[in-house]
Amino acid sequence: MQFAVDRTAVHGRPAVRVRGELDVATVARLAECVEAELSASPGRLVVDLTETTFMDSSGARQLARTARRAGETGTALQVVCPRENTPVRLVIDLLELDRIVPVVEQAGVADGEVGS
Repeated sequence: MQFAVDRTAVHGRPAVRVRGELDVATVARLAECVEAELSASPGRLVVDLTETTFMDSSGARQLARTARRAGETGTALQVVCPRENTPVRLVIDLLELDRIVPVVEQAGVADGEVGS
């Protein structure tokens, strides 16, 4: 699968969908896309890793930066990564990334709902 970052919407919320391998060679594209979304002060942002096939430490670091930047802009962030996405969840779990990045199984559909 070729790498792509798409700006989209999930349940009417701005979203960034990452497909393919998120690594040192591709992380800058995610950073640019996230910054473009956050510069609009969206209030909420979803980063969807459902179709991400691999993530290295540079991808994990970018998710942490995204969480920090979202906090600075007052944006509620959700990172969607189903447990079935074993390669990416392994990195998230090993680094305990979910302590600083709100990782959910699916994007919530109602206000205040963060997924399961």
